[in-house]
Amino acid sequence: MADLNERQQAIKDSFIENRGYWAKIMDQLLLLSPDYFEAYTELSSVPWKHGVLEPKVKEFMYIAADASTTHLYNAGTRIHMQNALRHGATVDELFEVLQLTASLGIHSCTVGVPILLEELEAAGMLGEEPLDALQIELKEAFTKNRGYWAPFLDGLLRLSPEFFEAYLKISSVPWLTGPLEPKVKEFVYIAIDAATTHLYEPGLRQHIRNAIGHGASKEELMEVLELVTAIGVHTMTDSVPILVKEAEALASSS
Repeated sequence: MADLNERQQAIKDSFIENRGYWAKIMDQLLLLSPDYFEAYTELSSVPWKHGVLEPKVKEFMYIAADASTTHLYNAGTRIHMQNALRHGATVDELFEVLQLTASLGIHSCTVGVPILLEELEAAGMLGEEPLDALQIELKEAFTKNRGYWAPFLDGLLRLSPEFFEAYLKISSVPWLTGPLEPKVKEFVYIAIDAATTHLYEPGLRQHIRNAIGHGASKEELMEVLELVTAIGVHTMTDSVPILVKEAEALASSS
C-alpha cells in the first residue's frame, strides 16, 4: 500500500478505533476516495459506538449476511470469522451461525408453494382435505422444536409431508443442540432475511416477532438491521481493485 497522507491515516485510525480491525481489501478504497471511506466509516461505526449487542454477536450478523447463499462473499466471511474468534466466539457458535444461515434455502418453498397452491386451485387440482395424523404430528414437532408456526408453512406440510419432515429435522439441529441463545438465533434469521441480497419480508416479519418473544429489545433489533446494511460496501471492496487494475493496464498500454 502506498504511503498515506495525514488525512488518510487519520481516517484509517478512526476505522480501526471504531471497528476494531483493518483489512487489506480496504486499502485501495481509502487511497482512491478518502471522502467516501470517511463517510462509510461513520455509517458502519454507528452500531459499534452506540449499539447494545456484544461484539461477537455483531460479527455473527456480518457472517450471516456474507455467508448467505444470496451473497457468498468469502472475503467478508473470513474477516468477520477472524474478528468473532478474536472477540471470544467459539467454533461451535460460528458453526451454528452457518447452520442457521443455510436454512435460507427453504424460501424456495415458502415463496413457491403459495404460488403453486394458487395455480393448483385455479386449475381445479386442489382439495380441502384435513391434516392427517402424520401431518399433525409434524406440525406439533415443528412448533415444539422451533417455537412457532407460520401460515406460510401450511402448504408445504400439506403438499409434501415427507419433504417437510426432512426440513424439520435439519432446521431443528441448531435449536436442539446449538449453544446460541434463542434470540441470537433469531437475529441470524433476521440478518439473512433483511439483507439487500434477499429482502424476504414474510420471514423477516416472523423472525422479528419470534425475537421479541424471546426477549429482544427494539435497540437490539434495530442494531441487527444497521449491521446488515454494511454489505453495501462490498460493491466497493470487490470492484475497486478491478477498477484500479484495469486503469493501470490501460495506462501501461498507452
